[in-house]
Amino acid sequence: METGIKYTIEKTVTTEMTARIMGSGTLDVLATPSMIALIEETAWKSVASELEPGMASVGTNLKIDHLAPTPVGMKVRCETELKEVDGRKLVFEVNVYDEKGLVGKGTHERFIINEEKFQTKANSKLNKEQ
Repeated sequence: METGIKYTIEKTVTTEMTARIMGSGTLDVLATPSMIALIEETAWKSVASELEPGMASVGTNLKIDHLAPTPVGMKVRCETELKEVDGRKLVFEVNVYDEKGLVGKGTHERFIINEEKFQTKANSKLNKEQ
């Protein structure tokens, strides 16, 4: 996989995406967890077609600044660019904009994994005694 892969997703902020509904605050603005979900979605979708069948990527690190509020009804756009490929580690530069300008920025790391092995490992936690 080569660096330079870019991807964009645009959504309109809905009530379900607000801090009040997400439990991250009391206001009817884009919640940070909703912005994070948009960042992760944009990043994984950007590289999905580059992966072999049965492989996927999972988020492992986020360093994000949420800079400004975005109200319900306004469009928000996430742009990612793959900046580093180090074995299975992928590092993305991310920027999130609303209709008035930059509202979030930072970096996001993902790791390429084998879906079946990863799910099996996760499911094995259910079978272990505490």
